[in-house]
Amino acid sequence: MPSSPARAALYDAILSLKTRQEVEAFMADLCTPAELRAFGERWQVARLLDDGGKSYREIAAEAHASPTTVVRVARYLKDMPHQGYRLALDRLKA
Repeated sequence: MPSSPARAALYDAILSLKTRQEVEAFMADLCTPAELRAFGERWQVARLLDDGGKSYREIAAEAHASPTTVVRVARYLKDMPHQGYRLALDRLKA
C-alpha cells in the first residue's frame, strides 16, 4: 500500500521514537484527546477480539466502544489485506 510523502514522513517520525514516554509525548502533540481515545478503543477491541471467547456485544461494553467499531475492527482483523492489527498483535505475543 503506497503512502503519501507526508504519511511516510509521519511513519518515519514514529519509528524514530525509542520509549513509551516519547511515543506518549508525540501522540499527545499529534492527536486530539478524542483521537487518542478512539485509537485506544480500537486497539482494545482488537486485543479482545484476538483473545476470543467474548461476543461482539461483550467486547463493545468492555472497551466502551460502539458495536459498529467492534464489527469494523473484526473485519480488519479477518478480511483486510494489510493486516496491521494482526502484525502488532502477533509481535506483542512473541
